[in-house]
Amino acid sequence: MIITAVESTTLKTIGYDESLALLRLEFRSEAIYDYFGVPASVHDELLNAPSIGACFNEKVRGCFRYGRVEVGALGVGEGDR
Repeated sequence: MIITAVESTTLKTIGYDESLALLRLEFRSEAIYDYFGVPASVHDELLNAPSIGACFNEKVRGCFRYGRVEVGALGVGEGDR
């Protein structure tokens, strides 16, 4: 998975695994969500959007199945963040 830090008031990082069509978004609140079945074109749009939050609301929110990622599931302890 390639993870990119972004300048956004909504998101902190955007990750994408093309082989799984998996989009992983880390929000400024530090909540992390995986979105399933996301085409690479949506990932590219997010990275290049003038407003990442607006692009998220239009292209991702409510459009794909998703689940919250628990920090422990990533193998990251609270002291590691």
